[in-house]
Amino acid sequence: MTEGYRDDIKNALKVLRDGGVILYPTDTVWGLGCDATRAEAVRRIYDIKKRADSKSLIVLVNSVTMLSRYVDNPPDIALELAEMAEKPLTVVYDRGRGLAEGVTSDDGSVGVRICSDPFCDELLNAFRKPLVSTSANISGSPAPAVFDEISEEIKGAVDYVCVWRQDDRSRAAASSVIKISANGVIKILRQ
Repeated sequence: MTEGYRDDIKNALKVLRDGGVILYPTDTVWGLGCDATRAEAVRRIYDIKKRADSKSLIVLVNSVTMLSRYVDNPPDIALELAEMAEKPLTVVYDRGRGLAEGVTSDDGSVGVRICSDPFCDELLNAFRKPLVSTSANISGSPAPAVFDEISEEIKGAVDYVCVWRQDDRSRAAASSVIKISANGVIKILRQ
């Protein structure tokens, strides 16, 4: 990995540990991220995006072990689907726990993606807590697939902008989203 990659991990970790917001490349689109367990950081994400707080946020984890610390009784089928998925898959679980207000929906459900992107994986490994991951755009605007599509307003509102993959022009799409209830019922929310 390049020196910029290592610097981004180190600098992003410092900001996350201080309760700040980062702009970072994910396994899908460019995202805004923060500590998913800190309410004040989550509130800033909503403010930056100008997003209604009635919409919950997606959380990134990097392992089944981390997932099980923040989700009550994840059904086995959800874990199997996440492992078999050919593209990033966000699963909405019935009950989240230990997460900041605004991360879970009013009914207690939470959307979580087990991320396999090397950069996100290393960041999550070092941070040892889940990250909020929401597209780096003002609510209602298109999600930025590449760095150049991110508005200056968003770039100026965060505490750290990752350099890693800013020049990457490959266009990733948002993740598929499914809801899996504890009884095993699966509902596709976004393909």
